[in-house]
Amino acid sequence: MAYIQFLGAAGTVTGSKHLINAGDPSGKNGFKVLIDCGLFQGPKEWRERNWRDTPVPAKEINAVILTHAHLDHCGWIPRLVKEGFRGPIYATPPTIDLCGIILPDSGHLQEEDAAFYNKTKKSKHDPALPLYTLEESQSSLQYFKPVQVGENVTLSSEISFRFVRAAHILGSCMAEIALNSSGQARRLLFTGDIGRVLDHAVAPGKVVHSGPAEGEVADLVVMESTYGNRQHPKDDPLPELAELISTAAKRGGSVVVPAFAIERTQKFVFILKHLMEEGQIPRLPVFCDSPMAIKAVEIFLKHDEEYSDDTRDMICRYGSPLQWPGFTFAETAEESKKINAVLTPCIIISSSGMVTGGRILHHLAQRLPDPKNLVLFIGFQAPGTRGFTIKSKSDSKSEEVKIYGDLVPIRAQVAALEQFSDHADPPELLEWLRTFRNQPATTYLVHGEPDASAQLRDVMTKELGWNVEVAQYLEKVEVK
Repeated sequence: MAYIQFLGAAGTVTGSKHLINAGDPSGKNGFKVLIDCGLFQGPKEWRERNWRDTPVPAKEINAVILTHAHLDHCGWIPRLVKEGFRGPIYATPPTIDLCGIILPDSGHLQEEDAAFYNKTKKSKHDPALPLYTLEESQSSLQYFKPVQVGENVTLSSEISFRFVRAAHILGSCMAEIALNSSGQARRLLFTGDIGRVLDHAVAPGKVVHSGPAEGEVADLVVMESTYGNRQHPKDDPLPELAELISTAAKRGGSVVVPAFAIERTQKFVFILKHLMEEGQIPRLPVFCDSPMAIKAVEIFLKHDEEYSDDTRDMICRYGSPLQWPGFTFAETAEESKKINAVLTPCIIISSSGMVTGGRILHHLAQRLPDPKNLVLFIGFQAPGTRGFTIKSKSDSKSEEVKIYGDLVPIRAQVAALEQFSDHADPPELLEWLRTFRNQPATTYLVHGEPDASAQLRDVMTKELGWNVEVAQYLEKVEVK
């Protein structure tokens, strides 16, 4: 009997890895496909799993199907290859382009962090090692195979798949799986991350066009639940954003924005440009500090087939951010260090979005202790991450945060605008699920904290009458 095993993003938001085995539960038979291959982030107990071998040896996995290019979905691919995986990795062309910068950047940062810890002797490991290197990341890219949205791909006599739009980020898709095992045909749907409704007032700056795909038919669904216990604010965040930036500038402070380098940074700089041109915020210097920032902008502009009408209009009106006066894209470490010397009000956008690593750490270490500054979150912060700690600074236990082994006081103003999220909330998910042409036998919720998954399960059971279960880490479920 075929089965699915949840190797990540079960009981937590990160580390998405879901194994389909078309054989028997012993795992000795059948074609094996991994849906996503992401990094664990957040609490130490989860991060340590990044260093463990997969329960199923990497060399026994036949293929990977990748839903999109966020690190918590793709960031463990170089490690999988390092362990012996040699099969194809299927993804859409935009996802492959994005992985071509995000994975090498991840390897570079891992080496950079290891070198820092070895220099400062602040790691219990001697020597501190990177999870994988820049070279290993670049080597893993040779296994990527492009697949167009809607194209049917046969992997074996047992498994075929196609991508349908998820509307989460550029290139993001769900994977529809056709599984034939033991004489039975079953349709599986792995959602990856599900994008929001196409409504500018509700989801400002949304880049990709309409989605997620409607009218699905599935016997079994594996679905994300990141925002399962909360709803996005319905008001337009741009006036509040303008007020926050303007107020920080008036008191002589800078604005530090931890942002995912893939798409979130690109659409945020367009919003800043719009607010400046409309006179709603002062023309402050804007620094996009990420080694991949320039290449990410180029990919963003290349794939116009993914755009919403609003995005096309903004690009037509303002052109490439790389050419805007007052906007600086720091590519080298030296260019990044120069930002630290800027003492007048400015806006710094840097990755990672959840402050788990990268250049954002240096900017926060410098600017968090100053109450004139503003730290602005525009994305989800998983519990256990530095971003979550900083965002929760009203809690007496969160008045300081550890950065590179030092405790940094949190004195800057901290604010969060949830409307910029690219994850659908429960009302949006229900709106999409009601378009299904059948009721799946079982839906398994993944990619959510336990409370979020449990609350979404209860809502779906009550509102839809569906059989919904919360997936458990390493759990095997038969595809009946």
